[in-house]
Amino acid sequence: MTEAYKAERTISAVFKQQKQIDDVIRRLIERGVSSDHISVMGRNFQSETRIAGFISKRDVILGGLRTGAIFGSLFGSFLSLLSGVGVLFIPFVGPIVAAGPIGAVLLGAASGAIAGSAGAGLVSVLTTLGMPEDKAAIYQTRLQAGEFLVMAEVASDRAGEFQLLLESAGGEEIHTIEATLARACSGACNSVEDLSPEVRSHISVDAQGTFMERYNAVLSESNDQTKAEHAAWEAVHQQYDEDENGVWSKSKVSV
Repeated sequence: MTEAYKAERTISAVFKQQKQIDDVIRRLIERGVSSDHISVMGRNFQSETRIAGFISKRDVILGGLRTGAIFGSLFGSFLSLLSGVGVLFIPFVGPIVAAGPIGAVLLGAASGAIAGSAGAGLVSVLTTLGMPEDKAAIYQTRLQAGEFLVMAEVASDRAGEFQLLLESAGGEEIHTIEATLARACSGACNSVEDLSPEVRSHISVDAQGTFMERYNAVLSESNDQTKAEHAAWEAVHQQYDEDENGVWSKSKVSV
């Protein structure tokens, strides 16, 4: 879909039932919100597809998404339109399904906050995005309880319209952040200067090269920026470990 406006704010809301998610995504897209500006998180998506063992901590990288075509069958028609669907393990919340740009945020700069914060979990991530801690704590608690979080990046002059849309679709605890979710690059990553500060500060020079190479390869194949960012972080996580400062800099030893 052609982007109808410049996204400037992020509106979020909690929904109690999975069927509400399909409806709200449909309504957002019909109002001109690009599918790559919509994010969803939830624990209890129901599916006829059995994904054996996907909630194992051994199989799910801490702070990392496991992506793949299998997850496409996990969702209804509208949720499957979102980019970068995968599974993420978050301490104090457990395994969640994440779709859209929020997944890349969780994989990137925020992953250190997830892994390193004692007792905070998702709260630390949401507060780094500009959300008040009390609201972030409510979101984490409700995700723990099996509810769903939707985030939509919208134009400032249409924020009121989309707040009403989320409310009419059954959204609760609606909140607006005065910024959009950070992207790794605005387009192709042709040099280190193209990488966002959030990415650069969390990976070494060598890891930056790994990130850009994988990002550009997937972007060229798919023209999907979110998918490319997820793939780039996965490549970094496969080849490097974090140091004591939370920077992905330690090359893994090949066995």
